[in-house]
Amino acid sequence: MKPFNRVLLYTTTCLLLLATHLEAQKKRISLKDSLDGKFDLSDYIIDANGFVPVPYIITEPSLGGFGGALIPVFIKKRPPYIDSVDGHVQRTPVAPDITGGMGAYTANKTWMLAGFRSGTLIKSRIKYIIGGGYSNVNMSYFRTFERLGEKELKFNIKAIPAILQATKRIGRSHWYAGFKYLFLKTDISFAGDTSLAILAKPMEFSSIISQLGAVIELDNRDNVFTPDKGIKFHVEGICSDNIFGSDYDFWRINYYTYMYTKLTHNLIGGLRIDGQQAISDPPFFMLPYIDMRGVAANRYQGNADILAEAELRWDIVSRWSVMAFGGTGKAFDKWSEFGPATWVYSGGTGVRYLLARKFKLRVGIDIARGPDTWAWYIVFGSNWLK
Repeated sequence: MKPFNRVLLYTTTCLLLLATHLEAQKKRISLKDSLDGKFDLSDYIIDANGFVPVPYIITEPSLGGFGGALIPVFIKKRPPYIDSVDGHVQRTPVAPDITGGMGAYTANKTWMLAGFRSGTLIKSRIKYIIGGGYSNVNMSYFRTFERLGEKELKFNIKAIPAILQATKRIGRSHWYAGFKYLFLKTDISFAGDTSLAILAKPMEFSSIISQLGAVIELDNRDNVFTPDKGIKFHVEGICSDNIFGSDYDFWRINYYTYMYTKLTHNLIGGLRIDGQQAISDPPFFMLPYIDMRGVAANRYQGNADILAEAELRWDIVSRWSVMAFGGTGKAFDKWSEFGPATWVYSGGTGVRYLLARKFKLRVGIDIARGPDTWAWYIVFGSNWLK
């Protein structure tokens, strides 16, 4: 399953692709940019509002490589709020409030339903995310056995997730701090080769995970969709404990940084550093894994992982760009095993179109190759979505 913050960002940016006939009839909205006359949805985004059914294509290899989702959404645009800093007026942009649902189905018969809301409490300067749903996921996990070597174990995971996150702005800075809570009820059964059933039996169970932890974040990127400059830094520590009603006692730490800079007028560089650490004994489906383009989700797991990914965007003309990217990472059980652990590499290329100039939103397609397979991705804004 993808985290709910990804679903929320997909939802926001997918909306920018859809100009419905109903809204066009209510109000004449230009779908061309006033500067260059090219196809552009900026004015539609600014002027249109209300309920919109958003389509989305799922391309995650671990979910069958192809699928579709329909995300009915209501978006409420928020004006920036005004702060006074040392006698100077400061306008702070505010993300739109998003309320909606999601229904999805993929080629390997995974399906899910969800509802969510993301918004900002303006007076208290608090950003929040709340969501819940039901999913029936078919996914493979890989384990290495002493005599048999590496084996693919296929599971069916029925899950009821719920998430609540709230972060408050610290003073007039770009820093936020708050909490995150996750509830996850799962029923897991083996769905693979019957000759491997005895190996998978210890991994079949029903459980409840209840986690609570702290979040700290810095975000001074020039926009949330396709940044040209700035940094996003995020660290969270989440505890699962029977005090919260969980069947498991473990910690999970996630830290990542996205950095963007203009190398030349039309060449943008990006760097991502991402790491996760599980402490104690989490269930196998909550272990960290290498999450990069070209690498199937959960393919390379361990108690910890760390990766680095770089990308270049060349804006060859005003609307069109080409991408090149590559990265490497390791998944391992102990930091003492970091050295001998295998490096996992991936890389690829892509193309982008500037769909909404006033929002600096670019969309396109990436093609990537990892150690095991080719994969393709439809990208809205940035591929780095946490």
